[in-house]
Amino acid sequence: MDGPPPLLRGRTVTLRGLTLADAGALALAASESRGEYGYTRVPDSVEDARGYIELALSDRDAGRRMPFAIEWHDRVVGSTSYLDIQQWRWPAGSPLQRADCPDSVEIGSTWLAASAQRTRCNTEAKYLLLSHAFDVWRVHRVCLKTDERNARSRRAIERLGAVFEGVRRSDMPAQDGAVRSSAYYSIVPAEWPLVRKRLEEALARP
Repeated sequence: MDGPPPLLRGRTVTLRGLTLADAGALALAASESRGEYGYTRVPDSVEDARGYIELALSDRDAGRRMPFAIEWHDRVVGSTSYLDIQQWRWPAGSPLQRADCPDSVEIGSTWLAASAQRTRCNTEAKYLLLSHAFDVWRVHRVCLKTDERNARSRRAIERLGAVFEGVRRSDMPAQDGAVRSSAYYSIVPAEWPLVRKRLEEALARP
């Protein structure tokens, strides 16, 4: 995917491309409380935030990631990304072949400052990412995955309406140094209208 990441704006949340200039704001957001970060890579200093962003931008330049800063009420409160951005190799002549949009993406590497957790912020951010993926890119699949042990993250994914696909054993390194098994979930286009309705209803509540 060439070009800058899309600018995604909601009522209280804006997702914009992550830059090195965000290092200080990310470090500040992460410093509010680190009690919920046991399974998630979250920078713990300005220097660490610079390294975190540099790695994200390197993955972006290699076509593996599209990282965003999450702004909530005009302050940076965390980060999220499109990951595993796939353009499938279709049979020759397939009408589904396109070069300008991905066929499948993952939403992940999401973390929020303590003050933004358990608020509408994550719901609105997911709504923006899913809307862009399904309504603009017309993807065939959105994947979400988390450490099998992360019950809170799994409940949040399930509340979206994503379908549990199973656990991939010994999938990747875990944040705590263990070998992580990952719980995989997905949403496909036929499910998106109901997921969108559920998110819109949640966002309409005071």
